Amino acid sequence: QVQVVESGGGLVQAGGSLRLTCAASGRTFSSYAMAWFRQAPGNEREFVAAIKWSGTTTYYADSIQGRFTMSRGNVKDTVYLQMNSLKPEDTAVYYCATETSRQRNKPSRAPEDYDVWGQGTQVTVSS
Repeated sequence: QVQVVESGGGLVQAGGSLRLTCAASGRTFSSYAMAWFRQAPGNEREFVAAIKWSGTTTYYADSIQGRFTMSRGNVKDTVYLQMNSLKPEDTAVYYCATETSRQRNKPSRAPEDYDVWGQGTQVTVSS
């Protein structure tokens, strides 16, 4: 069974930090890009960050550039999202997903190009 599972969300004050973890299984995920998206109430799901299938390059949304860092873990098929200097506008459900296309040169930023999604983890930043 192909699946991804997120963890690490919670409640934090503005300026604080959280680290999200995404563990994938059931597919050779080292051949697929992985990404983080987020969705706040009333908003569309938006791209946050992605890591190329090779693990060599990361991509970020302008809104979180310089504050969030995505990385691959030493544990196979695990990725992280380190979130620093959190703001109330970062409050959302954060989702991990794996791209549909194998070994794509540059990860997509469109949710429809990802086919395996986790259940999401809530991040709440208080002011």
